[in-house]
Amino acid sequence: RDGELVVLPARELVVGDVVRLRAGAKIPADGRVIDIDAAALEADQSVLTGESQPVEKSVEAVPEGDVLQDRVNMLFNATVITRGTADMVVTATSGATEMGKIRQRLESEESPTMTPLQIKLDEFGEFLTNAILVICGIVWLVNIDNFSDHGSFLTGAVYYFKTAVALAVAAIPEGLPAVVTTCLALGARRMAERNAIVRTLPAVETLGCTSVICSDKTGTITTNQMTVQKAVLFQGTADSLAPVVVKAPNFEACQDSAVLAQAIELVQIATLCNDSFLTSKDGGDIDRVGEPTELALTEFSELVGAAIIPELDSDAGKRYDAVRQYWNSRAARRATLEFSRDRKSMGVIVGGDEGADLSLLVKGAPESILERCVKVSLSNGEVVALSDALRIQVMKALSDLSGSGEALRCLALAKQSKVESFDIQEVKPSDYAAVESGLTLVGFVGLLDPPRVEVKVAVEKCRMAGIRPIVITGDNKVTAEAICRQVGILTEQDTNASFTGKELDAMTKEEKRSAALSACVFSRVEARHKEELVGLLQESGAIVAMTGDGVNDATALKLSNIGVAMGSGTAVAKGASNIVLLDDNFASIVSAVEEGRAIFTNLKHVIRFLISSNIGEVICIFAVSLAGFPEALIPVQLLWVNLVTDGLPATALSFNPVEPDIMKMPPRSPDEQIVGGIELVRFLVIGSYVGFSTIAAFLYFFLLSPSGPHISLGELSNYHQCTEGLRYSCDVFSASQPKALALSTLVTVEMFNALNGLSERRSIFSLEVLSGNKFLWGSIFLSLALHFGILYIPFFNEVFDVSPVSLRDWAVIIGL
Repeated sequence: RDGELVVLPARELVVGDVVRLRAGAKIPADGRVIDIDAAALEADQSVLTGESQPVEKSVEAVPEGDVLQDRVNMLFNATVITRGTADMVVTATSGATEMGKIRQRLESEESPTMTPLQIKLDEFGEFLTNAILVICGIVWLVNIDNFSDHGSFLTGAVYYFKTAVALAVAAIPEGLPAVVTTCLALGARRMAERNAIVRTLPAVETLGCTSVICSDKTGTITTNQMTVQKAVLFQGTADSLAPVVVKAPNFEACQDSAVLAQAIELVQIATLCNDSFLTSKDGGDIDRVGEPTELALTEFSELVGAAIIPELDSDAGKRYDAVRQYWNSRAARRATLEFSRDRKSMGVIVGGDEGADLSLLVKGAPESILERCVKVSLSNGEVVALSDALRIQVMKALSDLSGSGEALRCLALAKQSKVESFDIQEVKPSDYAAVESGLTLVGFVGLLDPPRVEVKVAVEKCRMAGIRPIVITGDNKVTAEAICRQVGILTEQDTNASFTGKELDAMTKEEKRSAALSACVFSRVEARHKEELVGLLQESGAIVAMTGDGVNDATALKLSNIGVAMGSGTAVAKGASNIVLLDDNFASIVSAVEEGRAIFTNLKHVIRFLISSNIGEVICIFAVSLAGFPEALIPVQLLWVNLVTDGLPATALSFNPVEPDIMKMPPRSPDEQIVGGIELVRFLVIGSYVGFSTIAAFLYFFLLSPSGPHISLGELSNYHQCTEGLRYSCDVFSASQPKALALSTLVTVEMFNALNGLSERRSIFSLEVLSGNKFLWGSIFLSLALHFGILYIPFFNEVFDVSPVSLRDWAVIIGL
């Protein structure tokens, strides 16, 4: 500032300031690169753009309107310089930076307020409330003529008001909120066991109706670890070459005596022309230090070298740095020719100990290296001139490697065996290409961040479940398509199914909607593209699960129905998400969806059990009231049944195991009613059985029981006109025994009703189904034990107005 180099807090920067940046520096603002004082300048901007590799920067102008990934002359706030030194002029600070714009959108956007389950439970609660008010009103109004039969009109009005209250108690599933919360919490615990941490509880169920999963590529579909997939060596003569391709994971072909010598040369270059290294951490874990590409070469050389270098012992493969130590002891590095963007290569001078010759080892872009190669090394140890004919064959081998459909990143490895000693300080970086000339080509390696093994199976499971997987990534189109083909997201039948962010920008609104509904891959996208795609999918009625790990993903995570952040991601992404994946694995998302479906299925079982039981209670109270019979059940008994006796089996239904075919069913619609259609008919049928069997037990006492008064239905319906002096006492109508029979029947039938919730589609008479939920059996026995407690403990007899039930009466109850 003012012509002087000063150190200032980032908050004091203004547009127009010139900032000096070095490797390791976190960029304090957005700026245009104006000078590069190094062989190359690279920046890690994955947090903003999602690119898996550091991006090489330049001072050259770029076309206006390019996406962030293509603006190679710009440095962005919060990204990091990984290589080189440069000056930039500040173009934006604070909220005007690309990172600041994302923050502003994140603050302005509102995430969906309610999940499908919350909406349906609210609708169901409103329906239930209205229905209860209507039924209670009907019960009270139809009995107005009977008010005076209870001594006075006011006494009768109060009596039937109490009946209406009992009806409301019977109809309301008091335990439902607690049971639903418990069910979701248990689901969250099971998901945690499958590496998915739930941040918002309702999101557990929303996963069950997910119809689209928008996934990042790097680290989610792939391992986020660059590895060598193939290596190419050469056999043949001075007239003809025969490429030898050795493949991961173990590269066993390198141990063939026919290519052994050349493989050892390849390992030497991969080891020494390399600035990365492996080191041991506390606890025995291996720490990987360096750039991804160089680390891939290091791991390749350690794996292959330990198997093929004769001087290494049999335990070398167990030591993480045995090969590096071996080569360092024989050919120590003397000088380094740093990578530069113009020659696209890196070289090292090694050797020179005890009169040994110096050697030049080089790695870099194949096209650049081949231009400086004059010879090629063959597997028999012979070195032959690289004639035009052989050069064509080498280029064919390179083309086969890079164009294999795997989108491998190819590197050429070459050497010069005898190099004259010189002072590297006296060589200008612009002259490095001249030093790296007259090379001998040793071979090629193809690198890739490979897909996770389990992802292909997870994608197949998605397709069977009617879920559409889409990859949205900041990486380049060719790599994204190749990975998606390997895991099955992009198939041979998919045409016009891959677009870049720039191609999206050129589309009309309708074309974008069509692309969102049909495409499988979106590459080179920015944060705004992700937000737009999520919005288009939601407009089409899709329930969208969105994954992300960077700041650029936060707004899309917040807008989606289910935001899934990576455990290794930024705090901003995690804060905007509903679920965090500990292992960053696409397969874990699919497992979470499976768990979400199981949770909703279990919630349906819980609701079916509680509502059908409550319908039975309502039918019992309503029918008894309309018939003019005495109370069969009183409010305190109904509360006991709803909160305790029913609550335990309802909670236990949350432990139902996942149905084996649950991921073969299409996603449920968010508009699907919890109670509606065939479900309502099912509830009414089961509820009618519960209600009328309870009434039957109640009537059994008055009409048939040996201990009952043996009266007629007419006498029972006119019980309020009872007078003393009859063959039975009027006190029998307020006795506790008929209530005990009705309550015991209600509890017993509801325990059998709970078994209906063991499976949605399989018969409960299957041993697998019956033994699938031990908690349900335990809850049934506990509920019956509690019921026996109120029947046979005198204190509770008075509290609940019941009396002990005889064995004869239990036989009648079981028969009903």
